[in-house]
Amino acid sequence: MMRLPWSNLTLPVRRASSAPAGLLNFVPTCSTTDAHSLELLKDFVTRARYLFVITGAGLSTESGIPDYRSEGVGLYARTDRRPMQHAEFVRSAKSRQRYWARNFVGWPHFSCCQPNLAHHALQRWEEMGKLHWLVTQNVDALHSKAGQKRLTELHGCSHRVLCLGCGAVSVREDLQKRFLSLNPDWRAQAGVVAPDGDVFLEDEQVLSFRVPSCEACGGILKPEVTFFGDTVNKVTVQFVYDRLAESDAVLVVGSSLQVYSGYRFILAASDKKMPIAILNIGPTRADHLAELKVSGRCGEVLSVIHLV
Repeated sequence: MMRLPWSNLTLPVRRASSAPAGLLNFVPTCSTTDAHSLELLKDFVTRARYLFVITGAGLSTESGIPDYRSEGVGLYARTDRRPMQHAEFVRSAKSRQRYWARNFVGWPHFSCCQPNLAHHALQRWEEMGKLHWLVTQNVDALHSKAGQKRLTELHGCSHRVLCLGCGAVSVREDLQKRFLSLNPDWRAQAGVVAPDGDVFLEDEQVLSFRVPSCEACGGILKPEVTFFGDTVNKVTVQFVYDRLAESDAVLVVGSSLQVYSGYRFILAASDKKMPIAILNIGPTRADHLAELKVSGRCGEVLSVIHLV
């Protein structure tokens, strides 16, 4: 897997209870987590020796990145937009043009988002030897920016670009420079930001946007992420199952688990009679499988769980 230069980034300290200054708050309304629930979650994590964590978009809302499904503030609640489908991207040059134009406009904001208190708490648990493996369904690279090493990006990462022809992988920031070179006079008014980093643009705004091909083979360039309608690489899935088998407890953080690619690991954990806890705002697909469900903002909750 390509390593990205996160060590050169400055990570400003921000309060977990609010979105970054100047940005719309994408965190759903939620009351403060009660002390009893915090104590129960701390006890759950303390008892685990090899904790397996799976995270979702709810973890990154406190960094200013929206999710899809949250009531009132998720992308589906705010717009009628739906994410790019894999088949559409592959078969339609116009769809790729529209996707990359939107992504080009949204990239400066998306790429600058920083880890929040929840990302840093999970990284500290790894350093302490508590967290055995972390699987994220997010494509925002915030766990990597926080320094997480025992990490699988289940759906890939928007900071990498894949050539569908030769398989070459490159850094997304380099593609941004190519976009700028090919479109020096192109301008567009940005609309609503999406969880994968693009923004809403009217179709007529993207008609003149030029999209480069792979420099090595001339092939189609695609973000190295799993679009809706595509499947996660089987080798990656088996790797995650193997890490789960080495673990003794599972914690879900910031995910409704509506997508099967993540939910299947909770089903496997349940089949193995592993204890499962969930920290999320709102219901999840696996609530009936969990011995503990805590409602609260991920950063506010995880940052006050002090392990020794």
